[in-house]
Amino acid sequence: MSEGNQANSAYNKDNPFPARVVENRLLNRPGSAKETRHFVVDLGESDLVYKAGDSLGVFARNRPEEVAEIVQLLGATGDELVTPLRAPAPLPLREALGSALDLDGPTKKMVELVASRVTDTGQKAQLEGLLRPEAKEQLEEFLYQRSFVDFLADYPTAKFAPQEFVGLLRRLMPRLYSIASSPRVYPRQIHLTIAVVRYHTNHRDRVGVCSSFLSDRVAVGCTPVPVFVSHSHFGPPEDTAKDCIMIGPGTGIAPFRAFVQDRVAAGATGRNWVFFGDQKKAADYLYEEEWEDFTAKHQVHRLDLAWSRDQANKIYVQDRMRENAAELWAWISGGAHFYVCGDAKRMAKDVDAALHEIIAAQGRMDTAAAAEYVKQMKKDKRYQRDVY
Repeated sequence: MSEGNQANSAYNKDNPFPARVVENRLLNRPGSAKETRHFVVDLGESDLVYKAGDSLGVFARNRPEEVAEIVQLLGATGDELVTPLRAPAPLPLREALGSALDLDGPTKKMVELVASRVTDTGQKAQLEGLLRPEAKEQLEEFLYQRSFVDFLADYPTAKFAPQEFVGLLRRLMPRLYSIASSPRVYPRQIHLTIAVVRYHTNHRDRVGVCSSFLSDRVAVGCTPVPVFVSHSHFGPPEDTAKDCIMIGPGTGIAPFRAFVQDRVAAGATGRNWVFFGDQKKAADYLYEEEWEDFTAKHQVHRLDLAWSRDQANKIYVQDRMRENAAELWAWISGGAHFYVCGDAKRMAKDVDAALHEIIAAQGRMDTAAAAEYVKQMKKDKRYQRDVY
């Protein structure tokens, strides 16, 4: 689908479509340390279209219990009219906190305000200590472990009027998720592969706003979920005769499920090589039956798996790349497209380093020549990344 087609849709980021989630199932098996879920979003009668490589934008709502606690701690009723940042019109406080504002990510400004208002001398000294220039790292750690509700609960003598408090909060932005399905196979559905975020800091259970919204608070088939398609330049080769190498550990596998579905449905003659990794094969092999089926039918020509917790030495996708360096170079030098999806901080950097090493060693190049080769791959759109 072209970007133009998508631009002509009646639904977009400013006017999202109220979709229904028609499936929500756990992908991990017993013994997993993770909670990864497969969601199916029904596009209904909307005119939304997408292509393999696109993302779905989802507008979430905050947890009602956290909203209720903030309202209570502010000494408010929830019906007070407030105007969030860049809001077109005032909203009741409860609704603003529920759907318009991000309740996470307090900044130094919040610490400064609370320190200036709190009447407990011990708490004042603690906060002022965190604001000293030499305490920058401690301040960052302090803020990382807290949401806005913590300041209201832990420093009750620092008072805020509802509008003032709302003015401290950023807008709640939509979350973008890589689409895990092909429109050639599922034209009226979008599949998502989402890790549900749950953790504990400062004596509170925390959650990822959107992942927990979809997992815990959206009733399958009932709750309308505002969505829009975010067009991406990330996608399988237009030339279906080209080979594809896809590196997608964890939820990074999502777009490559879409790529393979799409290429199979299009009758692509190019080969598919998939690298997938996670912690334990028995518990974390996402879409195992599908990958085994694709492989048995020779629709995925190579499938290399890396399990980091199944043996004493941790094995990652970049290790599997190095083990297969000669064949990887044969594919790449033969014109294959190379794709990476997933964690930007570590995995994508490690994969990029491995790619440079393999090209240098197998292509008999020095470091500078290998870097130039990779740069040309990017220019030719043969090396694409969808990292977060």
